[in-house]
Amino acid sequence: MSDEIEFERGSGNVFADLGLPDAEEMLLKAHLVHQISVVLEEHGLTQTAAAELLGIDQPKVSALLRGQLRGFSLERLTRFLNALGQDVEIVVRPKPKSERQGRTLVTSRRRSTPAPTRRVAQSG
Repeated sequence: MSDEIEFERGSGNVFADLGLPDAEEMLLKAHLVHQISVVLEEHGLTQTAAAELLGIDQPKVSALLRGQLRGFSLERLTRFLNALGQDVEIVVRPKPKSERQGRTLVTSRRRSTPAPTRRVAQSG
């Protein structure tokens, strides 16, 4: 009997490894949601406070943070990051020669940012 454990090396995209449709888009969304959750945690924002800043209700924030990504477009997730005081930068460059095809990545250069605030129109 062998003590070796069989395994298969992943592609780097768990959604593709599972054979899910739109795997690359799902991975991008997951990365953006991770960044959203990092900002919320850094600033100690509750789901209720986050919902107010993002202009959605708390159950949608909960669904988002639990990985229910289908109801959120890449554009919408980008707007959420902007509302949380984050710049989102899209860079287009030639792919490395070692890669078969181009790919889309999310990277982060985290730095301390002030807590986001929602502007409220005042009457008067």
